[in-house]
Amino acid sequence: MGMTIVEKILAKASGNNIVKSGDVVEPLVDLAMSHENAALVINQFYDIFKDTGIEPKVWDPEKIAIIFDHRVPAESSKTATNQKKIREFVYKNNIRKFHDIRADEGGICHQILAEYGYVRPGYVVVGTDSHTTSHGAFGSFAFGIGATEMASVWTLGRVLNVEVPETIKIIINGKLDNYISPKDIILYIIGKISAQGANFKVLEFHGSTIETMAISGRLVLCNMSVEAGATSGIVPADNETVKYLREIAGVNEEVVFIKPDDDAKYINTIVIETDNLEPQIACPHTVDNVKPISEVTGIKINQIVIGSCTNGRLDDIEIAAKILKGNKIARGVRMLVFPASWRIYKDAMKLGYLEILSDAGAVIMNPGCGCCLGVHQGALGDGEIALSTTNRNFKGRMGNPNAEVYLCSPAIAAFSSIKGEISKPF
Repeated sequence: MGMTIVEKILAKASGNNIVKSGDVVEPLVDLAMSHENAALVINQFYDIFKDTGIEPKVWDPEKIAIIFDHRVPAESSKTATNQKKIREFVYKNNIRKFHDIRADEGGICHQILAEYGYVRPGYVVVGTDSHTTSHGAFGSFAFGIGATEMASVWTLGRVLNVEVPETIKIIINGKLDNYISPKDIILYIIGKISAQGANFKVLEFHGSTIETMAISGRLVLCNMSVEAGATSGIVPADNETVKYLREIAGVNEEVVFIKPDDDAKYINTIVIETDNLEPQIACPHTVDNVKPISEVTGIKINQIVIGSCTNGRLDDIEIAAKILKGNKIARGVRMLVFPASWRIYKDAMKLGYLEILSDAGAVIMNPGCGCCLGVHQGALGDGEIALSTTNRNFKGRMGNPNAEVYLCSPAIAAFSSIKGEISKPF
């Protein structure tokens, strides 16, 4: 019997010729990522060595990445102290894949891992963040784990007791026009199968739409796979993967593709045709409460957010800028734009996109997760409504349980900002 991509990756990483769904393995890890929650991992890591008499030491500093992004710059003395603690640990353990609060190397963790070529096809990638699923865009098995599990990974270099997941095959065919994007596709899928429809499973993406999709779009699909309950999303590596790794990430080493076998076993196959797909909107307060835009037009908006690890890439900012060029954001509406990394920020600035957006009335924020979480940037007032290109709209997600968040693509966010209400392209 053939194997899916994830089964092949886990077989190799665990030293087996063949594994199948339901098997329990302990795969070696190629990359372990944390952000500010590394402070929790450090505590758990030291607890492992407590009373052993062994000097605490990470298994391989070259395979650990830590990126500050959730609270940048620090909004409190507690956060600043935790960041200080992490810096001391990083320097003590010679962890080189560390991205501090700097405009020459910083950004949101999931964008940084992509830009710097830290993830390759066939890797096992773990992160103390649920949207670590993003990196399946490179043909890796990438999934989120907790602080205790990560402390174990830092110690042993492998993940203990991983049950090989079943896989759902998603075939997406058709062309995407200017205003139907990968964000619309993944929202449609989540609405179709529900927030629990892929629990503990992998979404494996195929089809003509995927074959012509840039890495930025594949990152969107895999990023939001977790919103359907998936352990991970994955796109088979191809020439587009190599192009990104060579041209953007500067990777010169050989890139090895891993493809599923023709007779791989899938628990389900879902076929989606994009030709007649409308822009999709996830309505409060769940990501699977998805409706076509025709059913929600006219809802007044107080705040619009463009950015995040989902839709803060250069092509996202470009389409918003093209729509807003020569236009103004409606009075009473505030727009916050936060690129996914400082590299994207600078590229968007050089290309004039940030000037166009700011001339329209948008406020350009530093790269980071503040606007998505509402922790120290972009919080909503009681009764306010936000339209956002981020990945979650749970109650309280933008800092206020008495507000509402709708999710959409960058194009719909830009069009809606002009009218001050959820709007179709015009």
